[in-house]
Amino acid sequence: MSRLNVLSPDDVPDGTKRILDNVGAQLGFVPNMFATLASNPTVLEAVTTLQSTLGRVLDAKTRHTIALAVSQANGCDYCLAIHTYVSSELGGMSSDDIDLARAGSSIDPKRAAVARFAQQVVASRGQVSDADLAAVRGAGYTDPQILAIVTVAVQVLLTNFINNVNQTDINIPAVNSAGTPG
Repeated sequence: MSRLNVLSPDDVPDGTKRILDNVGAQLGFVPNMFATLASNPTVLEAVTTLQSTLGRVLDAKTRHTIALAVSQANGCDYCLAIHTYVSSELGGMSSDDIDLARAGSSIDPKRAAVARFAQQVVASRGQVSDADLAAVRGAGYTDPQILAIVTVAVQVLLTNFINNVNQTDINIPAVNSAGTPG
């Protein structure tokens, strides 16, 4: 059961309703995380603006891979469920690639390097080694792209922390042990 209060739909301010409507239009439903964030319109706007802005860095499968790898590293069941859903239903990722991303890998060698690097960023709290940087560079990532990888990882950490604190009720298909909706 979620531990933070959620506003009733009648109590959500108009500007916040528009944000929730946009999220619902994109995903086909409003995930409970966004309904929870609606109780603080500034935080909701910050999270959705950051997500929208970061939608312009890296390709979608790479961003999904980072989200899955980071959410697994943080043990965020809610984020694993939503990122599995989005990666599968909207991102075109196979269940095998979703499973691999959660494990810090990928069927694509370049994305595998990103998944490992993102999990290392989390595990080391950003104190990655020279070897970690060399590995992601060796996979073909430039320094500006590495900045994007770290920023996407931190954005995912933000929502992981919010959902872990809240123990947000999962209102999307749960993630089973195979990493697929079910």
